[in-house]
Amino acid sequence: MNKVLLMGRLTRDPNVRYSQNEKQTAVARMTIAVDRRFKRDGEPDADFISCVAFGRQAEFAEKYLRKGVKVVVSGRISTGRYTDRDGKTVFTTDVVLEDIEFAESKAVSDRNSGSYNSAPQFGGADQSGSAQGAPAGNPFDGDDGFMNIPESLDDSLPFS
Repeated sequence: MNKVLLMGRLTRDPNVRYSQNEKQTAVARMTIAVDRRFKRDGEPDADFISCVAFGRQAEFAEKYLRKGVKVVVSGRISTGRYTDRDGKTVFTTDVVLEDIEFAESKAVSDRNSGSYNSAPQFGGADQSGSAQGAPAGNPFDGDDGFMNIPESLDDSLPFS
């Protein structure tokens, strides 16, 4: 089985190009910095994984992904080789992406990667992040992007 699951941050904006055939297909190339779990002195703290997405996934990357955004991607490893202009054989390894998801909330992402307004708004939220028709104030006002639950609810929870 050839299956890859990665979580990391984009090192730069995706490079998107379109094929020149009759049915133009988007091709997005990007690099994801994946933190290493264990770090040793003098060694890099992250691996930089080359990824490529095609079609709708590439169009999604072009529209919503920017440098610094934390994503979870899944796909498969693809290896190849070609001969460069000097006659040397160059070997390549890429992760061909099948699925791309955001790994943090838009608010946290904006703080970590700089502000940009092209990320999608889900669940009928307005630009302030609060759902339409919801009471004033954002329940997701914690720094980690999770909803704050009042301490008074502990007594009414059935599993506490």
